[in-house]
Amino acid sequence: MRRVSFVLALILVLCWPVFASAESAVQSGGELHFCLRGEPKTFNPLLVEEDASETIRYLTGGVLIRLNRQTQALEPGLAVSWKVSADGRSIRFHLRTGLHFSDGTPFTSEDVAYTMKALMDPQLHSPTGDSFRSGEGQVAVRTPSADSVIVTFPAPVAGLERLFDQVAILSAHSPKKEMAILGPFYVADYTPGSSVLLRRNTNYWKKDKEGKPLHYVDSIRLDIQRNRDIELLRFRRGEIHLINVLDAEYFDRLQKEMPAVAHDAGTGLDSEFMWFNQVPTAPLVESKKAWFRSTEFRKAISMAINRADLSRIVFGGHAQPAFGPVSPASHFWFNSSLPVPQYDSAAALRLLSQAGFHLEGDTLRDSSGNRVEFTVITNSGNRSREQMVAMIQQDLSQIGVKVNLVTLDFPSLIERITRTYDYEACLLGLVNTDLDPNSQMNVWLSSAENHQWNPKQSKPATAWEAELDRLMRAQASTTSDKKRKADWDRVQQIIFEQQPFIYLVNKNAMSAVSPAVIGSAPSVLDPHAFWNVEVLRLGPDPALGAQK
Repeated sequence: MRRVSFVLALILVLCWPVFASAESAVQSGGELHFCLRGEPKTFNPLLVEEDASETIRYLTGGVLIRLNRQTQALEPGLAVSWKVSADGRSIRFHLRTGLHFSDGTPFTSEDVAYTMKALMDPQLHSPTGDSFRSGEGQVAVRTPSADSVIVTFPAPVAGLERLFDQVAILSAHSPKKEMAILGPFYVADYTPGSSVLLRRNTNYWKKDKEGKPLHYVDSIRLDIQRNRDIELLRFRRGEIHLINVLDAEYFDRLQKEMPAVAHDAGTGLDSEFMWFNQVPTAPLVESKKAWFRSTEFRKAISMAINRADLSRIVFGGHAQPAFGPVSPASHFWFNSSLPVPQYDSAAALRLLSQAGFHLEGDTLRDSSGNRVEFTVITNSGNRSREQMVAMIQQDLSQIGVKVNLVTLDFPSLIERITRTYDYEACLLGLVNTDLDPNSQMNVWLSSAENHQWNPKQSKPATAWEAELDRLMRAQASTTSDKKRKADWDRVQQIIFEQQPFIYLVNKNAMSAVSPAVIGSAPSVLDPHAFWNVEVLRLGPDPALGAQK
């Protein structure tokens, strides 16, 4: 990303508008306005695997059970009630009656059956479906009545009911297919590269305590804006109402100028990490493929990165060094026996020497004399990631490794890491929407789409990946929290030992919300700023988040 000019910096400082009072003239209607950080990859809720599509799924999808992002309790959605069998293999739902999809198609148990069969179809490769795969075999769905459905899995699924928070129900009969929805808003218009417009679903079933239909706003406009500086500028001008994920630099600036709009919910579940491309068919030179497959190489690179500096400098102290796939904020599931990540370039060089690498002057070379150099790709417009790579460049230069940075627009980056595999290393983040280990099934199963270093394997490429498969399925197929905890701890230990992902930091959950938005209660779980979108209202001028 090009450096932001000094002129733009001055504009950001000088053009802070005066917000309207939150107490004045609260009203229903109007258009909530905020940004997506990238192009939505899909509108099919079963295929969601990135943030933009996840935002749209959350705002449009009707789910049987909803996880309250603030209390972390499960709440009835399309299902009035549910019951999990004693063996953890089946769940029975009693559905609400008289509901309709956005296009008027009636909602019945047939729609749930249709959705579950599509979700678990191995040909679909649904990332959401991966969370339910605790064993081999088919899923059976029975519909005793229009308002009753029983889903039976081939093996017990731990925390089964929590997983349905991510399953948006599709219509089995609507000609609009996945565009017919049961959530509060539907996709009314999409202009690629510009915006997604969501409008109120007049068939939405929820009502407030006074019996008035929820939701309160008429529409939501999601502008596609990858540049964080422009997003912040538009927030300050009052052109958008909220920023769901706020970078540390911007948080500190907003907190000094207008403390009421900046919210830090504390250490979050999300992580930033880097990985090397280990796809066997990737168009890389063989020497680099050998480096990236080497556990010693990956561990040495990890040891040579100063995570404390990343947390302090890039994130202004609003982040913590990351241990692995579980944030310390997840008190029960975090493996507290993992060693604290240490920055030790001398130990990194010793490990590299054992693996056949050697220093020649200030340049690291492999056993064949090849200079150790690789390129990290990340998404353009993300200043914190660009800063992280710059600091990693400095750290790794101390052990003779040259690191290059290439920023790509998000569609191009996704193309590289999921289809062409034409890249060497990548730095991105993982958004965790739940504490339960099953929410990461679509990352750690070797067959999973998001097993990013070598996805969609027909069989595990390594013994340790086979062990991850076994442990993930084992923890997902028992109802004993003690046994699940032991298995998940071992998964974290293997990841720490193998470093397929080099975890860098766990960021605080920071967001910005205009005082013109009434009812916001930012949470640690994503979506931080609009998880309770149904009850959000706008102030006296519903077209703008702030007044000049």
